[in-house]
Amino acid sequence: MQPIDSIHQIADGFDAIVFDQWGVLHNGSAPYAGAVDAVHTLSAKGVRMAVLSNSGKRAEINQNRITSMGFAADAFEQVMTSGEALWQDMEHGALQGISSFYPITAAPQDAENWRGTLPVTFVDAEQADAILLMGLPDDADHSAVLTLLTRARTAGKRLICSNPDKASPRVGGKTVQSPGALAHAYADAGGDVVFYGKPYPAVFSALAHAMTLTTPARILMVGDSPEHDIAGAQSVHWKSLFIQGGLHAGHDGPADDLFTAVPPADFILTELR
Repeated sequence: MQPIDSIHQIADGFDAIVFDQWGVLHNGSAPYAGAVDAVHTLSAKGVRMAVLSNSGKRAEINQNRITSMGFAADAFEQVMTSGEALWQDMEHGALQGISSFYPITAAPQDAENWRGTLPVTFVDAEQADAILLMGLPDDADHSAVLTLLTRARTAGKRLICSNPDKASPRVGGKTVQSPGALAHAYADAGGDVVFYGKPYPAVFSALAHAMTLTTPARILMVGDSPEHDIAGAQSVHWKSLFIQGGLHAGHDGPADDLFTAVPPADFILTELR
């Protein structure tokens, strides 16, 4: 990995820069110190930018969150989330045989906000065609969810995970368990899981198509997760910049230690600036 002092050192070498959200732009509550200025400067130079986030929520909700933290509303040409990708597939009938979900969310209103105009219903887990794992409350005991998922797996229910992240950064260097951890455990135990989002190539390719980007090596993914952001970018031959101060801010060893299962990113930066 090539250490750099600022993203501006390499920005001119790319047709577009795609940012992860949590751990790169903000920590869930506030933007990182230099992130707003970095994005503003890139936007003023005419750099094409997008956000690609493993959020189970729709793109518009995430766009509003980013804007509320001080990022210009027009800075990002596209905001794509894993929840948006799932919603679009549901709208186009890509998931045959699923018309009802039992939703697992961080907040009660999240499922209704995600559904919008989709002709799907939310029902008890026993009656649902599939379990929809969108999010988890940060500080809650997840034992009840684990019990429900065990029953669902035993009953042969499909699990749709619209946030593959296993952990997410929060204020003060804290990390919380994310839906991907539970979904991978479901799959490891023999359950049927469909993942939407990073590191799976479809969401990267969909974003490139939406932005009419045709040269993968001239797209830069900026992320703080080797497993999701960096590995996903590599799977579609994008270049990558690893932000060490997000999810792995508390890591004491060399950054290379975080890349034992994934080839190293092309560049490394402590935090976005």
